[in-house]
Amino acid sequence: MKQPETIAIDVAETTALRRRIHAQPELGFEERLTSDLVAERLTAWGIAIDRAFAKTAVVGLVHGRDGGAGGRMVGLRADMDALPIQELNTFAHRSRHEGRMHACGHDGHTAMLLAAARHLAATREFDGTVVLIFQPAEEGLGGAQAMVREGLFERYPVEAVFGLHNWPGYPQGTLAVSPGPVMASASTFKIVVRGRGSHAALPHLGLDPMPVACQIVSALQTVITRNKRPLDAAVLSVTMIHGGESSSVVPEHCTVQGTVRAFRGDVLDLVERRMRAIVEHTCAAFEVGCDFEFTRRAPPVVNHEREARFAAEVMRGIVGAAQARVQEPQMPSEDFAYMLQARPGAYAFIGNGEGDHRLPGHGEGPCMLHNPSYDFNDALLPLGATYWVRLAEAWLAAPTAGPGAADPLRC
Repeated sequence: MKQPETIAIDVAETTALRRRIHAQPELGFEERLTSDLVAERLTAWGIAIDRAFAKTAVVGLVHGRDGGAGGRMVGLRADMDALPIQELNTFAHRSRHEGRMHACGHDGHTAMLLAAARHLAATREFDGTVVLIFQPAEEGLGGAQAMVREGLFERYPVEAVFGLHNWPGYPQGTLAVSPGPVMASASTFKIVVRGRGSHAALPHLGLDPMPVACQIVSALQTVITRNKRPLDAAVLSVTMIHGGESSSVVPEHCTVQGTVRAFRGDVLDLVERRMRAIVEHTCAAFEVGCDFEFTRRAPPVVNHEREARFAAEVMRGIVGAAQARVQEPQMPSEDFAYMLQARPGAYAFIGNGEGDHRLPGHGEGPCMLHNPSYDFNDALLPLGATYWVRLAEAWLAAPTAGPGAADPLRC
């Protein structure tokens, strides 16, 4: 197995930086401490910054040997926000912010891109400009969409944009990317069953929304198992049910909420249509009212063919063919999808391992994303930084894309 060819970074400093970010998690569009830290580090390394996007975003510009005069640009993106989770870990860099946690590795993503930024600024072994995109609010609040809407790519017209996410279960030292759909779309739903309250001992005098909600929850699963084709991937998860405040009172209403994931628009259309029919007709059968809301939060992440192949070639040069894996499509979502709709690019995975890296004091749960026992694997920092540096240098050294342009993988 090939030993990864990593660039020289200050591992101790970058690890300390990652753990500092982990200890001060901030939710979407509130990443003030994190964005201030990113801006301070970039400025110290002589990198121009732009903080005009999406409230707390930071964009850094590393110009190459030509000072960026040639006009070519490539974008590298990291996310910065945390999740509303109470951390179970008790090691020294655990969250100091109650009810908030870096349970998805965005602290590591930020640290890897910062390490790459420092190296790129120190060496500048390229012509053109590397656009460093430190994005807020990835976790369901639309940070990428906001940056695109506010003109990120009009101000910085990158030829391509790339993203990288740690992936638990993929072995440490592996990288993975593939063309086509690699992460699902994200939609949320909210169902309110509206009945009529009564004494719990006199239910015939009211309209109880609770058994109706239970019927709906069970029936919704038939959309996945009996309405869509078995070969079409989709997930429907009910994650919240709220109703009632007293054991002796039949409540006025019950609320059911959850999420739907799919790769294809027609499958999502089918799921929404069947959900609405089930909710409305079930409530009609029990003579209760209902509200049904279905909100499409993010499209699927679809990697572009040329850019994914380019990234895969860079990976093979770093870790070897055996460790550069085919990326398996996953059902979680990523708002990097909006950037890929605006510019060509690819979203890749870096293996986070199975959790053996965690320090004493970690929680008893698995080291999985969105789990209160998760922690980013600091051993990935040199590899992630190397991927960013080699990818940016290779892209800006390759011929520009366009009609008649040579394939960069053959140059």
